[in-house]
Amino acid sequence: MPTRREFCQTTLGAAAAALVPSFDLPAQSRKMEPYAKDRPLHELQQAFLDLRFGMFIHFNMATFQDREWGDPTSPPDLFNPTHLDTDQWAEAAKSAGMTWGCLTTKHHDGFCIWPTATRSASVRHTAHKTDVVRAYVDSFRKHGLKVALYFSILDLREDIRHFDVTPDKIQLIKDQLTELFTHYGEIDALIIDGWDAPWSRITYEEVPFHEIYGMLKKLQPNCLISDLNASQYPPSGLYYTDLKAFEQNAGQHLPEESSVPAFSCVTITDGWFWRQSDVDGPLKTTKQVVEEWLVPQNARHCSLILNAPPTREGRFAPNVVERLKEIGQAWKHGGPTAKIRPTTVITTSNLATGRPIKASSSPDTVGPDLANDGNFNSSWYPDSGRTEAWLEVDLGANRSFNTLVLVEPVGKWKDYQESRIKSYRFQAWSGGSWHDLVVGNSPQRVQMHEIPRTKADRLRLHIEFTDPIPHISEIGVYDEPRS
Repeated sequence: MPTRREFCQTTLGAAAAALVPSFDLPAQSRKMEPYAKDRPLHELQQAFLDLRFGMFIHFNMATFQDREWGDPTSPPDLFNPTHLDTDQWAEAAKSAGMTWGCLTTKHHDGFCIWPTATRSASVRHTAHKTDVVRAYVDSFRKHGLKVALYFSILDLREDIRHFDVTPDKIQLIKDQLTELFTHYGEIDALIIDGWDAPWSRITYEEVPFHEIYGMLKKLQPNCLISDLNASQYPPSGLYYTDLKAFEQNAGQHLPEESSVPAFSCVTITDGWFWRQSDVDGPLKTTKQVVEEWLVPQNARHCSLILNAPPTREGRFAPNVVERLKEIGQAWKHGGPTAKIRPTTVITTSNLATGRPIKASSSPDTVGPDLANDGNFNSSWYPDSGRTEAWLEVDLGANRSFNTLVLVEPVGKWKDYQESRIKSYRFQAWSGGSWHDLVVGNSPQRVQMHEIPRTKADRLRLHIEFTDPIPHISEIGVYDEPRS
C-alpha cells in the first residue's frame, strides 16, 4: 500500500481539479445562523499555541495487523490490548515536556475504541470491552495534560466513501461525534481526517462540513476543530479548519513565513501505528525532534505533535519511553508563544465557484474560469502589455455574502516568491455602477476580508500591477455564519 505522502505526490497534479467539490447552490443565499461561541476563537487558538508540544497516539485495529490502515473485515476481537496502561502514556508525555495528547478514536477502517451505541464495530463487541477513550482522557487529565481526539470521516467498515455517502451514514458520523463530545468531558481539540483529502475524496458537500462544524460548536464551543486538508488548500489560509495542520509524513511542511495558528504532526517511528519490527527499529533522534522541528516551528506559530504508537499490549515500548525522556531533557517549555493576529476561518462553500465569469483579457488557452474553478493549482492571468485588469463574477440574483478572499500563487514557482499585485479592489454592482467593498495595497498569498453582509448580483476584482504579470488562483466569496 502506498504511503499517504506517495499518494499525494502522484495525484495532486492534473487530477487536482477533479478532487475539488462542486456545490449546487440555491438562487438565494439562506440566512446563516452564527456558530455557538463561549471564548473568542482567537483566544482559543492562542491558548493552543501556548501548549507548544503534544503527543499523537495512533492505537487502533491497525496496531494488531502491522498496517497503516486496519483491515475493515477484521473481527472486533482482534483488538485486544492485554496490558493497557494509559497512565504510562501520560507519564511518558510529561517526561518529554508535552502538554497535550490526541488519540485515534476511529481510524479509516472504522473500528471504534470506545463502546459506541451506534451500529459500528467497537470495543463493545470484544471480550474485554475496554473503553480506551475513557482510560486515555482520565489518565491525561489526572496528569494535568489537555485532551484532544482524532476521528476519521472515511469509514471502510460502513462504506463511507466518495460517491457512496447517504443521509443514514451522515447521521452515523453525527451520532458518533456526539457521543465523543458528550461522554468524555471537555475536549480541547478535534483532529478530523479523511475529509476532502486526495486519497479519500469525500467532499465537504457529501458530508456537510457546515452542519457538522456547527453541531460540534454547539456541543463544545471551546473545542478547536481541525481538518487534515493541507494538501488541498493554501498553507496560509484557514479553510475548513480552526488550526492549520501539516502532516510531515505526507510531505507537508510549515512555510517559513507562516503566520496562522497551526500544528505539525510527525512520527517517532517510521509509521503511524506500531509494527512488531519497531521494537528494534530506528526512532527519530532527539536532535531532529528538538532542533529541526519543535524549536523552529514553535517560533512560527506552530505546535508540534509527535506520534508515539503503543504496542499490542497497550503500552509504549522501552525504546520509545527512553527517547521521549531524552527529548524532555533536551527541551523545556518556554511559556507563552508569540501573539498571533486574528484570522478568518472559512466554513461554508464558495459562492463564486462554477459561476459565470469574464475577464478584461486572457491569453490563448487561459480563461477566467481558472480563477473560480475551485482548484488552487490553476490560475488566470491577463494578456501581457497591461498594467491593470479585472475579473467579473455573476453571483446570481441578490446574493448575500460577508467574506471576500483573493488567492495569488505566491511561492508556487521559483520566480513567483512575492506578490505581483500593486493594489486591488473588490467591487459590487449596484444602482448602475460599481462600488468599492474592499481596497488593498499589500496582498499576501491568501488575503481574506470580513465585510458587513452585502447583497449583489455581480462582483468584480480589479487589480493594478507592473511587470511581471500576476496570476489569480481563486476568488472567494462566502456567507459565513457571523453575528
